Amino acid sequence: MEDTGRTTHTAVALMELRKRILNGDFPGGTRLFEVPLAETLQISRTPIREAMSRLAEEGLLDRLTNGGFVVRSFTFADVLDAIELRGVLEGTAARLAAERGVTPEGLAQMQGVLARLDSCFGASSDDVDFEAYSDLNAQFHAILVNLAGSVVLQREIDRATRLPFASPSAFLSDKTNIDIFRQSLHVAQEQHRALVSAISSREGTRAEFVAREHARIARRNLEYVILENPDLIMRVPGLGLLNS
Repeated sequence: MEDTGRTTHTAVALMELRKRILNGDFPGGTRLFEVPLAETLQISRTPIREAMSRLAEEGLLDRLTNGGFVVRSFTFADVLDAIELRGVLEGTAARLAAERGVTPEGLAQMQGVLARLDSCFGASSDDVDFEAYSDLNAQFHAILVNLAGSVVLQREIDRATRLPFASPSAFLSDKTNIDIFRQSLHVAQEQHRALVSAISSREGTRAEFVAREHARIARRNLEYVILENPDLIMRVPGLGLLNS
């Protein structure tokens, strides 16, 4: 049987290390050592090692040839490519869902999340519940991928969105409650509606186009931060890993 205590310690170490990496506490290129981390987190070395292995699978750490791990760093082009890849894969998922057809239950589930996303918007354009929207947006995208009915596609999308800045909710945490990001949510919600419409009408080409355009919102938000307002970088999870 699996050691429940060790599993719990691994989960704690994983969450803490991931948070510190994304917060920029460990800049790209930093080598992580088991002993000091174990002492700092007051967890034994084995869960620390297992957590670092998981983070390497997520793409946040690199394994060194002589053993150990180092925090990955990324270029601006890397981030753009990751977002572009997600758009391509989600576009394929949307097209397959539309062309293969979805069950009434699946469509109703998507429509239900869409309605709840609408409730995140207040009376004014600046009044948006970022936390609720972020959670529901993640649910919407998960349903979209599931409706495609492809285990292979699901696996590849999971892989592509492991990097924090490539996930559908990369710019939707409370820390990123920035005016231009709030404005982009209104466009994103219209695209959500268009996706549901295209899938329910079995319009595969339209569904794919909307999904790919949807991912480009994240690209525009990224360009706004990196190219126009670099002082905001530390407010977006994961961008502290970018090479200067």
